[in-house]
Order: sequence, then structure tokens, then C-alpha cells
Amino acid sequence: MDFLKLVRARYSVRQYQNRPVEPEKVEQLLEAAQAAPTAANCQPVRLLVVETPDGRRRLAGAVELYGAPLAVVVCADRSRAWKRPFDGKQTTDIDASILTDHMMLAASALGLGSVWICYFQPEAVKAALGLPEHLEPVNILAVGYADGAPASPERWRTERIPLDELVLARA
Repeated sequence: MDFLKLVRARYSVRQYQNRPVEPEKVEQLLEAAQAAPTAANCQPVRLLVVETPDGRRRLAGAVELYGAPLAVVVCADRSRAWKRPFDGKQTTDIDASILTDHMMLAASALGLGSVWICYFQPEAVKAALGLPEHLEPVNILAVGYADGAPASPERWRTERIPLDELVLARA
């Protein structure tokens, strides 16, 4: 699939079929995350794959998963973060988001739906899954087979700001 077609076809899925994601597709999602760049190649991101009924039940007590059969909790280890020397900005949230985006687009390419979740209390997620203290959950990607009609791939034309508003200048 052409990359722009893939990007435009991808949408947030909030209703999933009661069907597991095949192990080979889960591995491809994880490989997409592994291939993602991180600042200074510090690789401060760790993933927790939640796919068992018990794991999903525990996680669903802390975050809305929309019935997805798979969730990938994307965590940052701030002790491994690259820091910009000029102002000390840590890039862990950026790195975690790049990995999440790679998995999200890989899911679409594999015929899977996903929704990027950031609406959760990190401490509740940590407690639900027994995450170690040094890991901070940053994003959660819920993944599965969409149940319902897909969003229009042309919705970007009306749901996104125009390019002349998005692009401030060209130098």
C-alpha cells in the first residue's frame, strides 16, 4: 500500500471483534517498534504486551481498552533517556511516541485496527500490571480487528487544518 494511502486510511478504532491477533502479526508490530529510531539511539523504551484474558482484565481496570484483544503498554525508562544539553529536555516521551506510531501504522498495514490511548493514570496502570518503579507508562496502543465500518480515508480533507495553516513558513 502506498504510504499516504496507509496514513489516510488509518483511523482510531474503539470497537473490536472478539478475535485474537495472530502471533505472527503481534511479532510484526513489535518488530516495527524495534526498528523505530530513538534520540541518540539510547533506546529508553520498554514494551509490555498484554494479550491474556487476565492481563486485559487487570489493565481494563485502569484504562478503557474498547474490547481490544491486544494492548501494548509503551513505557519509558527515564534513566536511559537522552537529554538535550541546552535545556535538559528528556526525549523519552518522544521516543515512546515514535515507537507507538510505528506500531500503529504497522497494525493498519496488517489489516488491524488500533487506538492510541494516553488517557490513563500512570500509577493505576503500573499497579495493575506490577510494573517496576523505574518504568513510566507513556502510551497504550490497543489493537485488534475492527468491528464496524471504517472511517473514510478522505476525512482528512475536512477534519485536519489546511496546509497553509499547518505550515508556518518555508525558508
